[in-house]
Amino acid sequence: MPQPPSIVWLRDDLRVADNPALLAAAEREAPVVVLYLLDEESTGVRPLGGASRWWLHHSLAALQSSLDELGARLTLRRGSARDVLPALVQEVGADAVFWNRRYSAAREVDAELKTQLRDDGVEVRSFAAAVLYEPWTLTTGAGDPYKVFTPFWKAALASEEPREPLPPPTSLDGHRAESERLDDWSLLPIRPDWAEGLRETWSPGERGAHERLEEFVEEGLSLYHRRDEPGIEATSRLSPHLHFGEISPHQIRHRVQQGISPAAARNRAKFLSEIGWREFSVNILFHWPDLATVNYRREFDAFPWGEPDPDQLAAWREGRTGIPIVDAGMRELWVTGWMHNRVRMIVASFLTKNLLVDWRTGEEWFWDTLVDADPANNAASWQWVAGSGADAAPYFRVFNPLLQAERFDPDQEYIRRWVPEVGTAEYPEPIVDLKSSRDEALAAYEAVKAAKA
Repeated sequence: MPQPPSIVWLRDDLRVADNPALLAAAEREAPVVVLYLLDEESTGVRPLGGASRWWLHHSLAALQSSLDELGARLTLRRGSARDVLPALVQEVGADAVFWNRRYSAAREVDAELKTQLRDDGVEVRSFAAAVLYEPWTLTTGAGDPYKVFTPFWKAALASEEPREPLPPPTSLDGHRAESERLDDWSLLPIRPDWAEGLRETWSPGERGAHERLEEFVEEGLSLYHRRDEPGIEATSRLSPHLHFGEISPHQIRHRVQQGISPAAARNRAKFLSEIGWREFSVNILFHWPDLATVNYRREFDAFPWGEPDPDQLAAWREGRTGIPIVDAGMRELWVTGWMHNRVRMIVASFLTKNLLVDWRTGEEWFWDTLVDADPANNAASWQWVAGSGADAAPYFRVFNPLLQAERFDPDQEYIRRWVPEVGTAEYPEPIVDLKSSRDEALAAYEAVKAAKA
């Protein structure tokens, strides 16, 4: 009798190399169903924003090509995982299901399914694939999760060395299962087609991820000490590839530790610490799963963020605030689906502190427009800037966008790239006075701090 097939359930791990779940299924030497399930219904699963849906379409198409080369096909299904996965197990007669772990509130769905399927006699195994250090492996001396990055990363570096990347399967015995059509999911924009800039900027998929990594190692890593300057190509731009799992942190870590120039080697530790910030955000989300909707520091429930002025909010979203570096960042975001990290902090500070708009409003806009909109990074970063997040000094950090531009874009190379009309009569006056709005924000933060004391 033929051996029953295994199911590999892919989520944010759209790659064939360094994919423990896929490799484990291949090693069983049984037929394999590779499943991607578009679940926008389950508890703890946040439906993707528009830019991420565009990326997902192209990433899945690239993954199908990679699976074709190995002898398998990608099975696409849509619906609630609680319904779809058990139904597929019955449909194909699978006796094993493998997946790589996720760390958001959606893990409750995984736990339920693991129990249910095992009770039905199905082998279920999950693996670590998305992070270097799983959240429960790093705790304080008291056994609590870390709440500040620096001690978290020191503990990580002092812990057991992360594993080396795993090879891809040499081949797969693909089991044919009925699949939905990717085009029927309507992930791509049609009218209007706002994705031209995304197409010009990105190459979604595993191959594109590794090409981006090589380009960074060869050209960008030696400049990484200038990573805060948005006018130069000194950052990796690997964040969307990491979010969709087209490349793993193990692969990135392994690559930057070998075969790089002395100039690049000098920046290696700092670059890896930025990968560490991603790890820290996952750690925070794991322990505080409502990070995108609830203040991490609950004293900020009393912060007087008001209803946003519709005109001011539209000006911020569209890059018409009259503050050049803010407008440059928001236009870069709209065109490319990405924004330089330093500029992300500046535009977030402007919204939450100069305009006193609730950080959740900005977080939702980024969720819809970023190709790297990640449940952990996006929410943790917005809360950090707002002061309500995991930060050792949360109360009085207000970015001055003019001083930030002078320091990090002194020749206005970045600003003029995105706001060519700056300095002309066409450019608007600032929508808010920076000094008075800063004073108002500091007074509000002082009140929150005093109330906590």
